[in-house]
Amino acid sequence: MTRRLTETAITSRSARKALEDGIYWRGIDPDVHIGYRKGKRGGRWLARWYVGDQKYSQAKLGTADDVLSEGNLSYEAAVKAARVTVEQARLRVRLEAAGPPVTVKSAVETYTAMRDARDTVRKGRPSRSDASSRLTLHVLSKPKLAEKALCDLRDHHLKTWLSCLDADLKLATKRRLINDFKAALNLAFIPNRAVLPTDFDKTVKFGLALDEAVSDDAIQEVRESQILKDEQIRRVIEVAQALDQEGDFARLVIVLAATGTRFSQAKRILVGDVQIQHSRLLVPNSWKGKKYGIVRVPVPVGRDVLEALTPAIEGRSPSAPLLERWHHEQTGVAEWKRTARVPWKTASEMTRMWNKVLKAAGLQDVVVYSLRHSSIVRGIRAGLPIRLVAASHDTSVQMIERHYSRWITDGLEELTARAVVPLVG
Repeated sequence: MTRRLTETAITSRSARKALEDGIYWRGIDPDVHIGYRKGKRGGRWLARWYVGDQKYSQAKLGTADDVLSEGNLSYEAAVKAARVTVEQARLRVRLEAAGPPVTVKSAVETYTAMRDARDTVRKGRPSRSDASSRLTLHVLSKPKLAEKALCDLRDHHLKTWLSCLDADLKLATKRRLINDFKAALNLAFIPNRAVLPTDFDKTVKFGLALDEAVSDDAIQEVRESQILKDEQIRRVIEVAQALDQEGDFARLVIVLAATGTRFSQAKRILVGDVQIQHSRLLVPNSWKGKKYGIVRVPVPVGRDVLEALTPAIEGRSPSAPLLERWHHEQTGVAEWKRTARVPWKTASEMTRMWNKVLKAAGLQDVVVYSLRHSSIVRGIRAGLPIRLVAASHDTSVQMIERHYSRWITDGLEELTARAVVPLVG
């Protein structure tokens, strides 16, 4: 048992002035004391903390403000410095006991291994995730940052990395990269929080903060160029049906346009999810965010869409994938042979045919994701509640309000205009 601490009044300059030369202590936290050593040339602040076995560690804090001068510490400032000093000392002890420190590199590698494993399960074959490629190229290739221990990571390290990213990097790519980096660091914090600073999550949040004002304007501009008119979408579907003899690609385009879903969701729609009697498709939720289990969201579609999907559901098991394509194997030079019907796996399988369709339809620089943008805007313009638009597209109200604000404003103006009635005779 330690001895009972005899505290001395050292909180004010007048109280300290009355003391004789020597060391005086006062408790500020359990097992943490702040000390004042008075000497002939003035006083100094000390800190000590219990380390076990009836032993204390001690550290100097700075000069007391017995004489007002720049850099001298008041009692309150000394208390704050003492708490920081003790916290850092205890953190060093925990780090030494935990073994080799966790670095940015090990955190990223753990995260990318998890993402690669998840993509492998979803795709049914060994796969490397997009996050793995991005983080390897932009983070692990920076040795100065990659080798830094997480306990030594500070805001300015992350801000420096952010400012040095390639200026030609697309904004959407930069956002995905930052989000992946945040996820990797936050994932590492969970099992290592005992040996990391308590404000580590704040370091990650503020160190990797993107200029939202600039980024939102840029994303809004890009998104505006990807909103297709209904007649343009009809033209795309018409051309896809004409160019695709089997109808596999055309049916995929129709589903994406009619539901506004992501490719990763569309490829998981089953034959049994086509409910002709209710004129709707059941769309499985995305893998984005923290979701547990598969939830299928009903999305109403027209009879024309159901008729286009009929060849894909007749005589097939309800548990079979709705959207399939022929798999080809190369048998010689420029010779290919059909082997089996397989589900669509990656969005890149659409690229070649999509470019042909765009060229024939007279469109340029339009991505497949434009079908989703157009579907969201169509719902907003129709005056549907934003919550309903968000739910049917498996996203949040905040995302809709943030990135589609212009069309929300236009839609509300149209609704308001309908409520105008003649008032003056």
